[in-house]
Amino acid sequence: MACLSLSQLQKFQEDGFLVLEGFFSADECVAMQQRIGEIVAKMDVPVHCRTEFSTQEEEQLRAQFSCHKEPPVVSNPGACDSDGSTDYFLSSGDKIRFFFEKGVFDKKGNFLVPPEKSINKIGHALHAHDPVFKRVTHSPKVQALARSLGLQMPMVVQSMYIFKQPRFGGEGGVSRRMVRAPAGSAPGTCFLGSEPARDNSLFVPTPVQRGALVLIHGEVVHRSEQNLSNRSRQAYTFHLMEASGTIWSPENWLQPTAELPFPPLYT
Repeated sequence: MACLSLSQLQKFQEDGFLVLEGFFSADECVAMQQRIGEIVAKMDVPVHCRTEFSTQEEEQLRAQFSCHKEPPVVSNPGACDSDGSTDYFLSSGDKIRFFFEKGVFDKKGNFLVPPEKSINKIGHALHAHDPVFKRVTHSPKVQALARSLGLQMPMVVQSMYIFKQPRFGGEGGVSRRMVRAPAGSAPGTCFLGSEPARDNSLFVPTPVQRGALVLIHGEVVHRSEQNLSNRSRQAYTFHLMEASGTIWSPENWLQPTAELPFPPLYT
């Protein structure tokens, strides 16, 4: 079991994050990497759905303009394209779909790099549709961890397998939210709030080993630095939401569907 100790719980409450080394076994890590390799090997994404992923507002706005000029390349999730695949990102919450790094396609949507080196992330329902990731997400130790955090009825909101490719980078924060834009708008997402200038010295590097679980509170500002190595930095991530007494905002870009309501971690 993986219940947090009192000292671990206190540290998580004080810092907003906690590193649990060795949470997943070597066999579990191998199983996830092998399975994601099989999924990527069978990847067949139509040209008009080859979406370069970005959560940067200025890049989405540039893409909104460019997708009218040089279809069918779609440069951000939810942006327009001439073949009617505007919902590829917005309707990915209950599917397994592929999102790509910037600069990996030519103007016709053909790969400029090997396809397996082009992926930014795969989401957003690995936990629901793939048996390997479902087994990991709903494992007894994850359930025990959620209980020790006081989550009464947690739901698995989304899951992603992230490829931090060499030379690509990104960061995140909580001072703004990417939400669904009004119906008929392009791009299909917009932002509430703004990203303030931050003192980079306040971000503390936290190295982790293979098999570690990084537990992050939803209100903690965090970032992931550029990968300067020659190997992809891969991670499986899933989001848990407290379902007891809470309401899922209709503004959130990801919405549950009749086909896949948010699955409970435990009952």
